[in-house]
Amino acid sequence: MEDQDDKPGFTVTDRRRFTDEAAARDAAATETPRHEGASESPSATAESSAMRDLEPVTFSTFVLGLSTQALLHLGEIESPLAGKVERDLGAAKDIIDVLGVLREKTRNNLEQAEERLLDSILYDLRMRYVALSRAPKKEEA
Repeated sequence: MEDQDDKPGFTVTDRRRFTDEAAARDAAATETPRHEGASESPSATAESSAMRDLEPVTFSTFVLGLSTQALLHLGEIESPLAGKVERDLGAAKDIIDVLGVLREKTRNNLEQAEERLLDSILYDLRMRYVALSRAPKKEEA
């Protein structure tokens, strides 16, 4: 049997900000170790610092992110991965339904601006979905 230490592998590093006892970890314990000979390109460094400077996720940004995914599946936005418009009405309906469930479960627990945002996004997405789902039936007649 070969010695397991001779094989290349990977290292698991716990990067959580809190310990199991909910105490904050010190900054040195959460830093990602640098490998010898590894150097970050200037664009990678700028990108990672930009990621750290982003605002935390709020309810509004979460809802906007879901609506963007729905618009992508409705074919309203070009897919960044494929570089073209792709339509998947089933996936769009699923996301719209998730937003609807979110609306029902958060009723009377949101700020007024958050309620207006969620209601207007749901209305817009539902109208777009209905228009697209009925369009093929009109063309057949």
